[in-house]
Amino acid sequence: MNIENIEAFVYVIHFNSFNKAADALFLSQPSVTARIQSLERELDAKLFDREGKQFSLTEQGKQFLPFAQQIMQSYKKGKQHLHQRKTADVRELRIGCTVTAANYLLPGVLPQLKQAYPELHVKLITASTDAIIQHLENRELDIGLVRGTTHPLMDSNLFYEDRIRLFVEPGHPFAKQQEVTMEEAALEPFIFFECGSLDWMKIHRLFDSLERPPVIAYEIDNMETAKKLIASGLGIGFLPELSVRSEVEAGKLVPVAIRSLGILTLRTCVLTRKGESVELARQLLDIGRGSSLSKQSIHV
Repeated sequence: MNIENIEAFVYVIHFNSFNKAADALFLSQPSVTARIQSLERELDAKLFDREGKQFSLTEQGKQFLPFAQQIMQSYKKGKQHLHQRKTADVRELRIGCTVTAANYLLPGVLPQLKQAYPELHVKLITASTDAIIQHLENRELDIGLVRGTTHPLMDSNLFYEDRIRLFVEPGHPFAKQQEVTMEEAALEPFIFFECGSLDWMKIHRLFDSLERPPVIAYEIDNMETAKKLIASGLGIGFLPELSVRSEVEAGKLVPVAIRSLGILTLRTCVLTRKGESVELARQLLDIGRGSSLSKQSIHV
C-alpha cells in the first residue's frame, strides 16, 4: 500500500477540502484526486460520496479513517526516530580514553573531526582501559581510545603507533653521543614511567638480560612528572615520542639512540562494541591514519 495515498486521504479529511490538501502537500488538486482513487482501488472500497464539489465520507471511509491516521502517526514517529538517531550519531560522540591519549593524541585529532562535523559535541571521559571497556559494554560510551588490547565483545583497530625512545636533558653526556649501549644506559639513574603495558614490559626484559641491572631512582605513573624529572637532570628515561615533542622542540629534552634496542612502540587502538559500526569511529581512524601526528618524528 502506498503511504502517499494514505497521506492524501488523511489530509483531505483534516482540511475538509481537496484543494487545501493539495496546497499542503504541494500537489495539484487532480494529483490528490488520483491518489484517493488509487487508494480506493487498493482497498477495493469507496471512501467518499461525491456530489459536485461536495463530498462526504462513506461508511467504509469512516471505518478506515482511524487506521489511516494511526498509520500516518506511526510512519511519522518512525521517521522522526530515525532522524533523531542520525542526528545524535553526528552531533554527539562519547569518547573514553587513557590519560596519554587525552593529553597527546586527541588535541591534534579533534579539530580535524570538528571540521568534518561542525555541529559535533564531544563528551570525553578519561579512565583506565578496563574502565573504558566497562563503559562501552554498558553503552555509556561510543568509542574507546586505549592501549593495544583485545576483548571478546569489542572490535579493536589500530589508531596510532607511538615510538618509545630514551630521553635525557641537554646537559647530559649522552646528548652529545650518536648512540649508546644498553650497558652504558644501565649505569645511569632511571626515571621509569610505568604504564603497565606490554610495551614497557619489553624494556624491563631488555634490562633483565644485563649483568648489572639499572638503578631505577623513580617509578612514576604520571607522564608530565616523568618528563619534568628527566628535564631537571635527576635521571634518564624512556617515553613515548609524541608526548615529548614540544619539550624536544624547546630544547628541554634530547632523544638518544640505543644500539641494538630495536623499535619499541606504544599502540593506541579504537574500541567499539563488536559488530556495531560507528561512523565517527571510522572517521576518527581515517584522521589518525592520515594525521600529521603520524607523519612527523623526532630525529636524533
